[in-house]
Amino acid sequence: MEFSSQHQECLFDLLEWRRDVRHFSSEAIDPELLAKLEASVDLSPSVGNSRPWRIVRVSEEKNRAAVIKSFEKQNQVASLEYDDEARKEYMALKLAGLIDAPVHLAFFTELDPAEGRGLGRQTMPETLVYSTVMAIYTYWLYARSLNIGVGWVSIIDPEEIKNILEVDESWQLTAYLCVGYPKMHDDTPELHRAGWQEDTRSVWIDR
Repeated sequence: MEFSSQHQECLFDLLEWRRDVRHFSSEAIDPELLAKLEASVDLSPSVGNSRPWRIVRVSEEKNRAAVIKSFEKQNQVASLEYDDEARKEYMALKLAGLIDAPVHLAFFTELDPAEGRGLGRQTMPETLVYSTVMAIYTYWLYARSLNIGVGWVSIIDPEEIKNILEVDESWQLTAYLCVGYPKMHDDTPELHRAGWQEDTRSVWIDR
């Protein structure tokens, strides 16, 4: 299939408006739409066709509450890395949408999958995790096309999340995502808007 300039412009719009969402509406997402969104993950590439991602839908209230508690604890610890003035700025940031987002997903990577028979990861085993990240980004972009927002929560203890969700020992937490309809649409990163960090240029080097 050859893609038109219209396709190219639409993709660029998705890339430009793909944002890490922290402000969610509590509106539920239609189950059929969620199923369609979940199916997009199967279109993602993976090293040796291993498909190492393992995705947990975190729907039980006790598990969500435990994840929120983990975030709050780790967020407090992280704030201690800053001096008094910077700590005030840090604590004023909204760094997760865990309470309002209707969907929580934990993306894990199986570190020793039988699938793929080791192809492509002998010298770079980290490509398993990279594959899961590709699956996350595939999900994220398609979610954006459906006007659904995604937020990546990294201020949590991976081992604590594994224990909360009682997953296999060989699974490594790659990302914890909040998913739902955003309260607003903005093409400017939140940390840029808040004055924490503006966009920087990518580094390209010729050799």
